[in-house]
Amino acid sequence: MSATDERHEELLRHLQVLAERSARRFGLPQDAAVKLINVSENATYKVEDPSSHRKWALRVHREGYHSRRAIASELAWLLALRDYGVATPTPIRGLDGEFIQTLGIEGLENPRNVVLFAWETGSEPARTNVAGFELLGETAARMHAHVRKWRRPPWFERHTWDFDTSLGDRPHWGRWQNGMGMTPEAMEAFSATVDLIRRRLGAFDKSPDRFNLVHGDMRLANLLMDGNEVKVIDFDDCGFSWLLYDCATTVSFFEQAPEVPELLKAWVRGYRRVGTLSVEDENEIETFVMLRRLLLVAWIGSHSETELAQSMGVAYTQATIPLCEHYLSRFGEASLKAAAPTQKRGLFQRFLG
Repeated sequence: MSATDERHEELLRHLQVLAERSARRFGLPQDAAVKLINVSENATYKVEDPSSHRKWALRVHREGYHSRRAIASELAWLLALRDYGVATPTPIRGLDGEFIQTLGIEGLENPRNVVLFAWETGSEPARTNVAGFELLGETAARMHAHVRKWRRPPWFERHTWDFDTSLGDRPHWGRWQNGMGMTPEAMEAFSATVDLIRRRLGAFDKSPDRFNLVHGDMRLANLLMDGNEVKVIDFDDCGFSWLLYDCATTVSFFEQAPEVPELLKAWVRGYRRVGTLSVEDENEIETFVMLRRLLLVAWIGSHSETELAQSMGVAYTQATIPLCEHYLSRFGEASLKAAAPTQKRGLFQRFLG
């Protein structure tokens, strides 16, 4: 085991102790089982009462990623969405009446923020579920309709996910150049793609109808299908970005799969059932898919200790090269100069089939 792996294992042992102690802050049974189920930005645990079999999801926040105010802002939005009719997790107050508990233990340099949610039933949508993606589109449209008119609390604070903070000079998830297995071929393709994304997003304005509060991680692992209801969970990456970024995140980690064009078409159909999506906006979805793909390359490189990053690794970086080449061939300078105006607008429509 490498020194990095040993440090990660030691951290997980400390976080386990912290999670068990923090469960008491919420008045959960003393004998409740606390089991780690996921580590990404945060550590998430399933807490189960052996007597009643009631379950909860407990999240120990990563140090330095979100402030206490930012976490409170996340909870304020998901509660507002619940009132609006969007199914979101139910946060549980601690014994002191606060949603956010902060505590430290020996072995951890600084205290951590902890939040508890009621356990949600349902299952992750299948990648091939076209009808499910239509429901995802509908759900995203309802969430976007809500943020366009929601009056946020004056203290509201969340990250901004624009070009600079994603692929530019101030990246939240690290530099894409540090992705796993970066080769000269990948560097060349990624550099050209990043430059094209920068220029296209620069021309795609940031009016509130296009740039607003988004979930930011509506990948399948953060969605639960419960009958015909879509439940949206894990708002930890919510922040300010282009609304179409929520579309791109639905195909996270499998952007190269052959079913993706049909799934994106289904998402658009669902969105238009309850919201408005112009042809111009639709034609820019592929830009956001590429933005997300390269952002995930950066995330994998900066989170190499996690199981998810290790499972994707170098192969994910290498599989991104043909996606870049495809994107550049459709939207690059040579392609645009050769295309008539009506052809330019139809590029992504042809991608969708």
